[in-house]
Amino acid sequence: MIVRLGKVLVVFTIVATLSAHWALLQTVAWTTMLADNLQTKSLHEAVTQTFDGNHPCNLCKAIVAAKNTEQKKQIPFEKLKLEFPPVRESLVLIAPSRPILSPQQNSLAESRSLKPPTPPPRPFFV
Repeated sequence: MIVRLGKVLVVFTIVATLSAHWALLQTVAWTTMLADNLQTKSLHEAVTQTFDGNHPCNLCKAIVAAKNTEQKKQIPFEKLKLEFPPVRESLVLIAPSRPILSPQQNSLAESRSLKPPTPPPRPFFV
């Protein structure tokens, strides 16, 4: 149940982030307009009047107004340049003359070589 709720929240977040809710509302508006126009007009006239943009319904007008106010509220984004601290031009990296090898130690192997204490420890309450 919680996993399903999480997935639903992720889908709603993605839809809201991509402004896909406006496309969904616009689809509902067009479907409603087409159904209303089909009651009084032929299919060709109903489709033409629905999608020509000259006869918007109240929902279409509300969607356009909401999109315009949403775009005005967005904060302008400044393009930032990456700046790196100045580096001296005389910086030279020199490899060591001989590689320094350190002996490899395996602490796990050393701990296994020890024998268990004899006699074995006794329980505290006997």
